[in-house]
Amino acid sequence: MIYYTADLHLGHEAILSLCSRPFSSVADMDEALIRNWNERVHAEDTVYILGDLVYRARRPAAEYLCRLKGHKRLVIGNHDRAWLREEGVPRFFEDVCRLDVINTGCGKATLCHFPMLDHEGHYLIHGHIHANTDQPYWPLLRASDRALNAGVDVNGFRPVTFAELLENNAAFKAAHP
Repeated sequence: MIYYTADLHLGHEAILSLCSRPFSSVADMDEALIRNWNERVHAEDTVYILGDLVYRARRPAAEYLCRLKGHKRLVIGNHDRAWLREEGVPRFFEDVCRLDVINTGCGKATLCHFPMLDHEGHYLIHGHIHANTDQPYWPLLRASDRALNAGVDVNGFRPVTFAELLENNAAFKAAHP
């Protein structure tokens, strides 16, 4: 099975208030995100992480990564640079890149942390914006049924399949005109 996720921000205390996440503490959030991941993902599954996996964590990234099941493929986000330099971290990933193009089984998809307005007619699977709808780019993203936000804030705080991305994004866009 293939899953997609973004913007977990493991270890990031401020994300609780910045994104109004429903957790009592950063430790509670981290444990819930790891539990949700491992309830879905099995050892043979692949997870595309579209950036910002760990941020400002007090613990080494490897302490999180060793607990997450599956083959992890990271598309680098704006908050991934520091922890990616930690010793031993690259061994947890099948691949690390800034942009990728894959076949989802339903068509090609460009994978990038940042939403792009031109993605060559492919699906665009992105992160970065969390559940933010008050920026000038939101009407353009909302209008595209091919721009899919993989962020945990719009996907039940868990990795999701491509079909779930389509469903979750359609519901989110309908609720945020």
